[in-house]
This record gives sequence, C-alpha cells and structure tokens, in this order.
Amino acid sequence: MSEYSAYALLSEYYDRFTDDVPYERWADFFERIFAQKQVKPEVVLDLACGTGSMTRILAQRGYDMIGADQSEEMLMMAQQSCMDCNPDKPVLLLHQSMQELELYGGIDACVCCLDSVNYVQDPAVLQEAFKRVFTYLTPGGLFVFDINTRSKLEGIDGQSFVREDEDVFCVWQCALEEDSLCHYYFDIFELNEDDTWERYSEHHVERIYEPEALTAMLQEAGFTEIEQRGELSDNPPAEDEARIFFVARKPV
Repeated sequence: MSEYSAYALLSEYYDRFTDDVPYERWADFFERIFAQKQVKPEVVLDLACGTGSMTRILAQRGYDMIGADQSEEMLMMAQQSCMDCNPDKPVLLLHQSMQELELYGGIDACVCCLDSVNYVQDPAVLQEAFKRVFTYLTPGGLFVFDINTRSKLEGIDGQSFVREDEDVFCVWQCALEEDSLCHYYFDIFELNEDDTWERYSEHHVERIYEPEALTAMLQEAGFTEIEQRGELSDNPPAEDEARIFFVARKPV
C-alpha cells in the first residue's frame, strides 16, 4: 500500500467521484449574485480551483478566468479541462496557495467552491488568504465562498462511504476530533493491467469554522456587506444547513 498527501492520486479520479456536483447550478448561483449586487465582472478568480470544472464553465460563459490551486496534480487536470474552452480569453492557471496568492492585476470577483475554505486548517492562514483576496479585488468587487457546517461534519462523523468506477473504487471514512478538525481517510483501489488491484491511501483534513468567526475575519480583512446564505439559495441559512455561502464586498 502507498500513502499520498491530499489529492496526489485522488486528483486523477476527482471528477468521476464528484459527477453529482451540479456545477452549472453553482455557476447560475454566482451569476445571480453578480446581478443582485449589480456587479458585471470581467476578470474572475476561481480560488482553489481544483480540476477546473467551475473555471471552465465560467470561462465558457465569457468571463476572463484565473484559476489558482496549491495542488500540482489538480492543476494538471485543470489544464486539460480548460484547454481551448474560451479561445478569445485563455484561462490563466497559477500554482499558488490561498495565503500566498499573488496576481498580476486586479480581479472583479473571486469564487471559492466546495468547502475549500474548510481545508485551511489554521485560522491565521485563512485570515491571510482573505487579506490577499481583498488586496486583489477591485473596489466594489465580490468574494463568494462556501463552507461545510458543523452540522454537516458532525452528521458524517464515524460514517463510511464508497464510490466506484469500472477500474477504481474509493472507500473513505470520516472522524471528527475534539479540536474541530474533521479527518477523511481515503483508501483507493486501482485495477492494474494484469487484473490485480493496487491500494493507495490519502488523508484529508477539514476544520470546522463557525459562521460568526468567518464574518469577523472578513471584516478584519476589510470586507463589508457580508451576507450568509443557504446552499445555492437567496435566503439566510437554516439552523441545520449543511453548506453555507458567504457573500462579501470590497468597499468602493
């Protein structure tokens, strides 16, 4: 058995294992927020872009897209996904972590999808990431991201899940620790050409962030007009909401 850091191997199968994610609906949600906030972004950053699924969709909708991620393996998949998706505005992909974000110019909006914020285990590091986003946003620009809530992560504590395909299947378990860290243990079984199976393991960690703490961090970074919404909703989150979206603006 071989052990890998987060997304070193899973990147190859990530899109297959997340084929139930309604990316088009997410893109619709972002565009609805842009319209509601009367923002017409030209340059959009997909922060922690992963394999580039959202980057590709927004590029196809006409935005000048930048994708940034700290995983080289995920960026390799993003490069294939985003190749020629908008010939008039080629996607720029950057190998950067959130807290080390360094762009060549301003952005009009930043989106950060699929609980990527939870993957930042150190609140001080996340605070720096918020400051970096704020720095590169143009005045009036928007920052939209989501988190897995405490309710969701406590609900899957101790559970096991299986995703399978014709040549690979993945078993993962969730364990919530007392320090508000949720550990995901992935076992990936890959079919070799000689019909034998090889096993790999990956370990991911997400931190539970309380919404009030994130609001305070956004305010500390300089954001205003901070809103919380339910999952892909225009309404405030329910008490037991599994995923909460944050919308914040850089003042004009």
